[in-house]
Amino acid sequence: MSVSLLSAPVLDREVPVVSTPRRSVTRLLAPLEFVAEHSAHLLSKSLGSFASGGAHYALPRYLYVGPKGGGEILRVGIFATLNGDEPEGALALGHFLQALERQADPAQGFALFLYPVCNPTGYEDNTPNARTGRDLNREFWRESTQPEVRFLESEIWMQGFHGLITLRSAADSSGIHGFVQGSVLSESLLEPALLAASRYVPRNRETQIRGLPARDGIIHQGYPGILQAVPGLVRPPFEVTLVSPRRAPVHRQVEALSAALASLLTEFRYLQAIAQNI
Repeated sequence: MSVSLLSAPVLDREVPVVSTPRRSVTRLLAPLEFVAEHSAHLLSKSLGSFASGGAHYALPRYLYVGPKGGGEILRVGIFATLNGDEPEGALALGHFLQALERQADPAQGFALFLYPVCNPTGYEDNTPNARTGRDLNREFWRESTQPEVRFLESEIWMQGFHGLITLRSAADSSGIHGFVQGSVLSESLLEPALLAASRYVPRNRETQIRGLPARDGIIHQGYPGILQAVPGLVRPPFEVTLVSPRRAPVHRQVEALSAALASLLTEFRYLQAIAQNI
């Protein structure tokens, strides 16, 4: 299994941060580390290293190998906390892994590559952007000098994912919604995922979400530089971004995102089985 340990310099000037207590990435990752220590299915191995503000950082990375399925192992990358002030996705991954330890069926046939804190300096500082002032989710495939982006781009290149899932939250959203791109299957996967999530939080039914046209909580138009598969692939993976409403209680957002993840995997495995039998 491919592992990238690319090193990258930090070329952008760091933005001074107001002196406030920094949040602990270690504490945020505690639920995932607990599962990794006690599970035969989950491996913890950080990705790369870089320096910022006199400290050294590595991107947390976990690999969950589900029960053996009947065909090819399906590789899915799941990314969270690209904006440092959005820890709900990381919390949802901890919740999801704990659920898989009790009932692993949703992960049957999958290798799940989990990146719960893609922006560790932003999380520590409780800011959307990295400590350099850059919005990491506008930097992908644009020759970025951000080490976090370069590490993740390398992973996306090397692992050849069948699907990419990004977990986000939004303070200005009335309900859960999502973005789709990549494979034509993406919308077929997102619809049942939003339905599963709506048991815990409302679904955003507005015709415009964050200035983009939407229908039943599904947005087809993205932004330049967002985390996505390698551009120009003949057979792109499915790409889904799930966005929880930050105004909802955190535990409800976590349950909603976890339910949506289970739905995405179950539906994708089913569609793959159908395709193989056609």
